Amino acid sequence: MPQNDKALLARLQEQGVEFVIIGGVCGVLHGASLVTLDLDICCRFDRENLRRLEAAVKDLHPHHRLTANKLPLELTDDLCQRLKNIYLTTDLGILDCLSEIAGVGGYGQVLQQSVRRSMSYGEFNILDLDALIASKLAVGREKDLDAVKLLQAIKEKRDQQQELL
Repeated sequence: MPQNDKALLARLQEQGVEFVIIGGVCGVLHGASLVTLDLDICCRFDRENLRRLEAAVKDLHPHHRLTANKLPLELTDDLCQRLKNIYLTTDLGILDCLSEIAGVGGYGQVLQQSVRRSMSYGEFNILDLDALIASKLAVGREKDLDAVKLLQAIKEKRDQQQELL
């Protein structure tokens, strides 16, 4: 199944989902040459926002990818209150939705540490470079630490360019 982040992001935006792009896609948007096989977002985990998320993907055959039986996404009010993360497989690819990010905090803190980016397919909040580096360091997996090296190099280059201005 091909990963179509642009289409997933457009659908989320069309439904009014409140989210910030994080993870590998965020690193790519900052200029890192990372390979990413999913779309990671941090979003507000309240009933209204989760219902908008559900509406955005409902016709894409969304299934919980980390459950043994690959259960379909079927939200109830009770489930909306209990969920902290949602890991989905859809017809457009993998979508991981987190309520908080290690090293950064919950959705409110993530939103405060985001920047707005315009792309041909919409305008989105992405985690700022410092917060992305902090999150990758906090997770500490080998692939995240490799990404940190690239992200820190991008940060150093940006800082040098700012000094020249």
